[in-house]
Amino acid sequence: MPPKAKITKDMVIDAAFEIARTTGAENINARTVSEKLNCSTQPVMYHFSTIEELKKATYEKSDHYHSEYLMNITNPQENVMLGIGLNYIRFAIEEPYLFRFIFQSGFAVENSLLEMIDSEELTPIISVMQKAMDMSIEQTKEIFITLALFVHGYASIITNNSLEYDEELIKMHLNRVYTGAILAAQEETPPRED
Repeated sequence: MPPKAKITKDMVIDAAFEIARTTGAENINARTVSEKLNCSTQPVMYHFSTIEELKKATYEKSDHYHSEYLMNITNPQENVMLGIGLNYIRFAIEEPYLFRFIFQSGFAVENSLLEMIDSEELTPIISVMQKAMDMSIEQTKEIFITLALFVHGYASIITNNSLEYDEELIKMHLNRVYTGAILAAQEETPPRED
């Protein structure tokens, strides 16, 4: 009889991620994860002494997945920010359970917008924005916050089935907010002293 396959920590996280993705993070427990892995609960609890620890690890995987999703822009030459904003909203539509887990579960490490904007996960997104807009990092962060609040509101309303997804209307609104945020950042920047 061949030895049983060893259940790794990554396998446990992957199983929990699939549960979070398909039925919601609130359904992550030793029993559901072990059923997904076709094993007893012992390997799950061996790698994670509490379900809270497993949910934190699953949250990190979900957050990383979300960041990769945002950066997968179909036409980056058009408008990087529009692409990221639309991807954020699409993510909420295509992955509603993960969206709620990432943004509405209380697992986020950051407790404020300032902590969020300086988080390691946002560095690639802020860098792409800064390059596309050719602005200072401070201006880029201000524009990002404005867009993030607007896009998150749109995504939350759509995820909670209070609004239908209309991509053309959303593009128009995103362009207005993006243009307005850039103009506001430029107005607030003191003139350079030469």
